[in-house]
Amino acid sequence: MKKLITIGRILFAVPFGILGINHFIMRDYYLGMLTSFVPGMGFTLLLVGLALIAVCVCLLINRFVKIACILLAFLLGLFIITIHIPNLFDPAKATVALIELMKDTALMGGALIIAGIYDLEKH
Repeated sequence: MKKLITIGRILFAVPFGILGINHFIMRDYYLGMLTSFVPGMGFTLLLVGLALIAVCVCLLINRFVKIACILLAFLLGLFIITIHIPNLFDPAKATVALIELMKDTALMGGALIIAGIYDLEKH
């Protein structure tokens, strides 16, 4: 069971690290996704990138996993509320927004499951 948890934790972590790095490399792309509900635009974008990288590192080194996953779930919830839901009302972005909303909802659930597992297992 521990091997499955370790493999799952690593597979869950790596994409967030890549997305975090992309927030620095592909700033213009991510700025185009933001809505007026997001304060600080460029600063917020870089802060989110750092947060995603920090979550990835915590999961990879198996430290602060519970708190990292709870904070990740909160961050994904913010994405849903401030980016995906408002974009549902823009006909040009609605289809992609719905897909992103569903993806982030599933990832938020996964983060909460990992946080719960690490609470039960006392890692």
